[in-house]
Amino acid sequence: MNREASVPTSNSAWKLHEIRLVSRKKEIPIVETFEFSFVDSAVGQQYAARPGQFNMLYIPGYGEAAISTSGLSQNTGNIVHTIRQAGNVTNAIFRLELGQTLGCRGPYGNGWPLRDLEEKHLILIGGGIGMAPLRSVIESLRQSRCSFSKVTILIGGRSPDSLLYSAEYDQWRSSGFEVLTTVDHSTTGWQGNIGVVPSLLDHIELSDPNAAIVMCCGPEVMMNYSALAAIERGIPEDQIFFSLERHMNCAIGHCGRCQLGSYFLCTNGPVFRYNQVKELMKIPEL
Repeated sequence: MNREASVPTSNSAWKLHEIRLVSRKKEIPIVETFEFSFVDSAVGQQYAARPGQFNMLYIPGYGEAAISTSGLSQNTGNIVHTIRQAGNVTNAIFRLELGQTLGCRGPYGNGWPLRDLEEKHLILIGGGIGMAPLRSVIESLRQSRCSFSKVTILIGGRSPDSLLYSAEYDQWRSSGFEVLTTVDHSTTGWQGNIGVVPSLLDHIELSDPNAAIVMCCGPEVMMNYSALAAIERGIPEDQIFFSLERHMNCAIGHCGRCQLGSYFLCTNGPVFRYNQVKELMKIPEL
């Protein structure tokens, strides 16, 4: 279900396209959502990224960074990325002003397994910036006619002001999705859950564990404990999916920078079934 090959929009996997910053929105400290349009509108019309795929964003003089898509682009042909300011490339992106341009190639990767969700209970688990690759799933489900049985979204942050996309939770709930949040440390006025994200799995009704699909993204320790909590609830290992992160250079499986065992995250991933990678993730050197 997650072995679809990455097929970049361009005829060449190395082809850079010029994109222009058209809007930006501050989400939480050092995290913003950027919207880019293609300078060549014909490229924008052909661009199609599946939820969970990523682009390589390029700033001359600083390099490239792999950034997951965090929104849909069918209506406008625009690219949406939620980016954390964490290195030379992302720092340079944060210094961009509206109208300035940068390079983009992609999309790459296999994306989330959104096929065959009929009558499934979809459980999305996101921690911190890990909500970004899941947001495109949520948008896709809101626009989809797929007759899934239930959608549950579990979101964690270090504190209430670090809960990503909090302004959108009511929209998600209005679409019939269950949204639960938790924080590691509360602040004055917080009346929600306090604790780690995996603990939220104990709060949800799970009528048929065999009909549940878990999609999880965030710190690896959080994902591992989320998988264990899901398994304790009876969800099969091969129905739990992780989106993994490693440094990437080429994005086409040539450089080996993102290798995990026999897998390359850029081409075989970044989305994997838990039972594919659980033993590999126990090895610190990987």
